[in-house]
This record gives sequence, structure tokens and C-alpha cells, in this order.
Amino acid sequence: MKNQKISIIITAAITTIIIIVVFILLMPVIGPRFLHPIMMGRESAPTNLDTSSTLLSDDGLFQVSWSSDPAEVPLNQIHTWTLHIETPDGQPVENATVLVEGGMPQHGHGLPTNPQVTEFLGNGDYLVEGMRFQMTGFWEVRFIINSGEQSDSITFNLNIE
Repeated sequence: MKNQKISIIITAAITTIIIIVVFILLMPVIGPRFLHPIMMGRESAPTNLDTSSTLLSDDGLFQVSWSSDPAEVPLNQIHTWTLHIETPDGQPVENATVLVEGGMPQHGHGLPTNPQVTEFLGNGDYLVEGMRFQMTGFWEVRFIINSGEQSDSITFNLNIE
């Protein structure tokens, strides 16, 4: 009888360990697809979400637009953006310093990568490398632009599906 109890306890312990290991190994594969709606609390993006790819910066100092390569923003793949910055009257902004921030405001986390402007391409265009969105939902990408004595920021909204 005592040996049978010990056998049951050992079997339960081994089964529990196997389940935990399998869960840990499968989480990167199944987690984003099945747990994301649970983590979101079934919240959708705000109904009035402006997802324009061209906007005036917060203080109106710059007109900014972005495009992705590939053209459709991919899910869970590192890709690049081209950021175009000009003055409100259409003059390209040359040699600005641009910082990149972002994340999912409904989740309270930032971007999974550390995207950076790596190259000034000329004519107000800047190469942003390291963009990645690892799950579907509402994302924000914020750029802080410093050009000469002027500094301003802009936030783009994306609904990744």
C-alpha cells in the first residue's frame, strides 16, 4: 500500500514536470495566437483611432510620413521604415536627429526591439531599422525629432492585424 502511494506521488510529480516543460516550450508558438485576446481583455483599438501615415508633429514644426518595407507592415518580422520629415511649407528637413519609441498602450509594454534611425537618405528621408510588432492589436510609434534649435515629436497609430 505504501509503495503504491509513493508510485502515485512520483507519477503525479513527473506528469506535472512534463506539463510545465511542454507549456514553456510551446508558449512562444501558441502564446501570441491564443493568449493575446485574453491578455487584451478583448479590448479593441479605440474607435476614433487615426492611423494616417502622414501627420503634423505635436507642435506643428514638422510634417512627417512613414512607409514600410515591405509595404504592408508584417507581423513578428523585423523590417525597415522610411521616415520623411519636412517643414510645414514642404521643405525637406536635413540631418535631423531622430529617436524612436513605441509600444502597445493597452498592454503597457514597449516595442520588442530597439528600432533606430541608422541613415539619412537625403531629401528629408531617414532609414529606420529594427521595426517589429510581435502581436496583433493597437500600437503606437513615436518619433522625437531634433533639427537645429527645433524639437518636436509625433506619434503614429497602427492597428496590426
